[in-house]
Amino acid sequence: ADRSPLHEAASQGRLLALRTLLAQGYHANIVTIDHVTPLHEACLLGHVACVRALLNAGANVNSATIDGVTPLYNCCASGSVGCLELLLQNGAHTHTPHTHFPSALHEACKRGNSQCVESLLSHGADPDHEVSHLGTPLYMSCLHQHTACSKILLHRGADVNVGKGSESPLHATARLDIAEQVLVLLDYGANVNIRDDNDQRPVELAPAGGKTQQLLQTFEGVAISSCSDSQH
Repeated sequence: ADRSPLHEAASQGRLLALRTLLAQGYHANIVTIDHVTPLHEACLLGHVACVRALLNAGANVNSATIDGVTPLYNCCASGSVGCLELLLQNGAHTHTPHTHFPSALHEACKRGNSQCVESLLSHGADPDHEVSHLGTPLYMSCLHQHTACSKILLHRGADVNVGKGSESPLHATARLDIAEQVLVLLDYGANVNIRDDNDQRPVELAPAGGKTQQLLQTFEGVAISSCSDSQH
């Protein structure tokens, strides 16, 4: 079978079975055909005790699947801060050397796992780390409407104007009409006049008559009337 009994025990969080299998000679770094390790499995389901046991048995904290997925990435997918902290304390790299590989920080921002975002940044993750097809972590948190993650990134020094290509985080947020997140970006100095590949500013992407459009127009100093023209 592709998955070993050790993979199964790690996936199911069965600590006693996992320890028994390790004692019987199963290698902590045994891999499937796709290079998934038991540590990947334990992290994906947030089994902290199993992660600790595997690390103590010599599991490679930075092992990657054929798709470049690391145990750290799986922690961010599951939102397990406990597993994440264990990996970081045991030498997990916050970023892979390949910009097209999956990024733990991007995954945390996509899922809205703000504690994982905070922990990664505290351990030296770059808040402006760009992944070619995803953009920056801030762009990812804006795209998936996770304002708490955006605030953490900006507080930690993320560039408020860098998104994906020429599209800024403000472009993405304006299009989605997320007023609260627009306010956060503006508070951190977002450029309202930045233009995307279509030569459009964020205000031009905001739904007509929506809260975001009004916010941006007001910010630009344009008088907005919410009622009909009262001129006689």
